[in-house]
Amino acid sequence: MSEPRTLLAIDKVSKNFGRVMAVDGISLDIRENEFFALLGPSGCGKTTLLRMLAGFETPNEGRILLDGRDIAKTPPNRRPVNLMFQSYALFPHMSVRANVSYGLEMERLPANEIRSRVDAILATTELVAFADRKPEQLSGGQKQRVALARALVKRPRLLLLDEPLGALDKKLRGAMQLELKRLQHEVGITFVIVTHDQEESLVMADRMAVLRDGKLLQCDTPHAVYEHPADRFVADFIGVMNFVPGKAANDGVLAANGARISGMVPEILSPGAAAVASVRPSASGCSRRQRRPTVLPASSRRSPITGSTCSCMSAPLCHKNRSWCASPPTPPTAARSRRAMRSNSAGMPPTSEFSQID
Repeated sequence: MSEPRTLLAIDKVSKNFGRVMAVDGISLDIRENEFFALLGPSGCGKTTLLRMLAGFETPNEGRILLDGRDIAKTPPNRRPVNLMFQSYALFPHMSVRANVSYGLEMERLPANEIRSRVDAILATTELVAFADRKPEQLSGGQKQRVALARALVKRPRLLLLDEPLGALDKKLRGAMQLELKRLQHEVGITFVIVTHDQEESLVMADRMAVLRDGKLLQCDTPHAVYEHPADRFVADFIGVMNFVPGKAANDGVLAANGARISGMVPEILSPGAAAVASVRPSASGCSRRQRRPTVLPASSRRSPITGSTCSCMSAPLCHKNRSWCASPPTPPTAARSRRAMRSNSAGMPPTSEFSQID
């Protein structure tokens, strides 16, 4: 099966604001009909990059190729690109139908075509019953769908979404993640979403790019980024990770208490070199048994219940006292608080990887 063709090519793009380098030489290929996520902490440059794709910022260096044509200096209104703002930016005095049809009316399309395209997108976004309502009469999720319908009805080659779910509550946000993915699949348009929410990227994206300080750290599928992070920052930023310092061995890391943690070791690490084992909570558990080769003694500090899981916050197992296990919600009592944290009996690959201490 042939690989989907590249729709958007970002070629060594840089953007600075005075002495601040917001985007530093980023190169990316985004494929046709792909759901692509730009992920990173605040200030990493993801929104600046999105604004350059939309035409609201011009890069200082590099090219932005859409269908092979450089659009870096093309004004926003002449690009086949739509941007869905975080605030939705709906016209409060207009009905849902009027909001959705506004862009088509500005293009002076025939009335029959406007009506048919608006009816089709309202049906796709399940907004037919709300067509005559004003934005103030809609819920947060409904407003989000109106903004999405308004962007999609113009049939752009590329749809940019700037943290579109940030204003929604947690439960609705989870539902809308699946809804966005469904709509993207149905309309067959390339989506590029900017978010700092790792869960959004893992759930929705076909591929994701992790940025930090204006630089691209890793670009791959969510599964590959989660299981095989490029560096310690990516490992810590995506999901929850425990870091156990020790020394490199042939097949893993020797922790301070002599326990051997099995896993993949980079070739650049020689035996005896300082190293850190990174372990996902899903690859670990709790045990009272102390005499096992992969046991690390620890005492439980907190066990907050988050619904279907109970995250055990332990010390002195890891530097940042991060969650070590995600067990069924049975908080430990004071009498049972002293625990030993152990790995899966099968070692830990592929969720254990090791990196050299900086």
